Amino acid sequence: MDSSGRILQFDRNAAAVLSPKPDGLHGALLDEVIAGARKPLLEALTAGRERTAMLAVETPAGATLDAVVTVHPMSGGPPGLAALAVVRVPVPLADRFVDPAVIRRALLDDALPRIGSTLDLDLLARGLMDVLIPHFCNSGALLLLESLVDADEPPAGAEGALLLRRMALGFDDGDPAWDATFPTGEALVYPSGTPYARCMQTGEPVLVGLGGDGAARIAAAWRRPPVADLLKGASMLLLPITSAAGVLGFFVCTRSVAHRPFDAYDVEIGMEFASRASIFVESARQYSRERATALTLQRSLLPTGLSAPSPVEVHHRYLPGSRLIEVGGDWYESIALPGARVALVVGDVAGHGVKAAVTMGRLRTAIHTLAGLELPPAEALERLDSLMRTLGEREPHFATCAYVVYDAVSGRCEVASAGHLPPLIAPPGAGPDYLDVPPAPPLGVGGDGPIVSREFTVEDGTLLFLYTDGLVENRARDIDDGLARLQRTFGADAASRPLEDLCQAALDGVYDDQHRDDIAMLVARLRRIPSDHHASWDLPAEPAAVRRARGLVRDRLGRWDLADLADTTVLVVSELVTNAIRHAGGRVTLRLVREGGLVCEVFDCSDGRPRIRHQEDHDMPETGRGLHVVGRLAERWGVRRTSGGKVVWCQLAIP
Repeated sequence: MDSSGRILQFDRNAAAVLSPKPDGLHGALLDEVIAGARKPLLEALTAGRERTAMLAVETPAGATLDAVVTVHPMSGGPPGLAALAVVRVPVPLADRFVDPAVIRRALLDDALPRIGSTLDLDLLARGLMDVLIPHFCNSGALLLLESLVDADEPPAGAEGALLLRRMALGFDDGDPAWDATFPTGEALVYPSGTPYARCMQTGEPVLVGLGGDGAARIAAAWRRPPVADLLKGASMLLLPITSAAGVLGFFVCTRSVAHRPFDAYDVEIGMEFASRASIFVESARQYSRERATALTLQRSLLPTGLSAPSPVEVHHRYLPGSRLIEVGGDWYESIALPGARVALVVGDVAGHGVKAAVTMGRLRTAIHTLAGLELPPAEALERLDSLMRTLGEREPHFATCAYVVYDAVSGRCEVASAGHLPPLIAPPGAGPDYLDVPPAPPLGVGGDGPIVSREFTVEDGTLLFLYTDGLVENRARDIDDGLARLQRTFGADAASRPLEDLCQAALDGVYDDQHRDDIAMLVARLRRIPSDHHASWDLPAEPAAVRRARGLVRDRLGRWDLADLADTTVLVVSELVTNAIRHAGGRVTLRLVREGGLVCEVFDCSDGRPRIRHQEDHDMPETGRGLHVVGRLAERWGVRRTSGGKVVWCQLAIP
């Protein structure tokens, strides 16, 4: 074109698409042939750079095509030459599969490299079908071995037949019968002797013509009548997907009777496409399996639920430090203990990724075991320290941990810490403060002295906040600034705010940090159980105290409308009080707690654990059988040490 847009020269395709006469474009204005093309022409000439526009083109046959018009300014050519216009229009449907060179370019060069960056197997399957259709066939499907998609699925089906899954389906005629007849996600086994089974067995392409009654035979074999109409007269090509592991699946490609059937050129192009696609499928398969393995491992290591006495409200948040790894070495626990008590734990294993997560999982398992043994926090952390040293013999590891046990009957807290940041406590109506916990080295490092705990009483409604260091420090922020920010978050009104809001406020500004560490946080609103849900009595160390204990228990259960439990409870209390008086000496305290069941606790001043006598112990046949009775009647029972002795307890189910 010249600078006015008058056409000076054109090719055969332009004449065939834009003009009814072979020479009808010469001398015409571009804007007359393609409405709206003058604007990109002037912009290109003014800016000296190419301009592109999406315009509608009217063909001599009366059809309207969406064309991409790109105008290139030109200089240094013949006099009067100003610009070159490249008009891209879709190929007419009937001519789509005529030129093998066009098919090759569209199939292998234009879209396939872009799809290869996808590692999600489902997205990859749909993307591959979008390339095959419309550039290679009218309809098609991708089928892969079920063992590749589902790692738990055995590689062979019944009688050695291979089970395949249809990953994606494509068609260009908009007929919903395709989806109904060949549903995506269907798992199926092709009978031996069919072209599909032959393709899987040989790993070679299979070309089949479905003229005559070929489509009807397939429909009868599958018992799907719509197949006969959908595939009638079609040309079908099966392209195997192979890797070093063998045949992974195949593409099913079909062309309708309105188009040229597949030939040797198409087989060659299709196999090159399948060969490149197999690399993408194998990469996506390996990635999906490794990712599924890692996520299964990591998610299994985090708690699935937190337990606590009914008056204690607990909320947690976990934020991994990386988008690629969903869990690291940070963990949290809230474990309900007998007698309306709860163990609150937050820990941090040094390092990141799966290695730290595995160590974290071991510590979590140990924490649950130690909590079940009802060890005091300081002693539990010493046991964890011993475990970390054992693990460190093979590979060095260390971790920090804060361990709190709260008694919802007395309101007492016992806190111990091993190298962890101090817990934050916020009493109602007062400012927050960090607990002064006796310091101890991190777990696995070792130290000169034992881990020491601290005991204190909290007000009803006090907030206790445990967290890991990723919340308060990073590469760009000093830890003191982070601690001060966290303290401001738990202001004087924090005790009345929802725990969810407090967790969100504590995390504000942390989400956008690209260099953050893993974050685990646990916040608990500590309340006591109602005063009429527990009762305790001091009993003298004399046999008559057992009779008095029975009377006190019957009276209390009557007030609680639990008379149905009276006989059972009286029996187990008699055994526990008798054992305490006979073997411990000194005054005995009996406590009943109605929380999650009926818990009977007997406190004494001896730290010796009771021993269950078995039937082979004949030296004292008339004694030592009480704990057998307790074990039979109670849901569970146990022993825990206190600062002044021990507690033997049992829990009965409330009807």
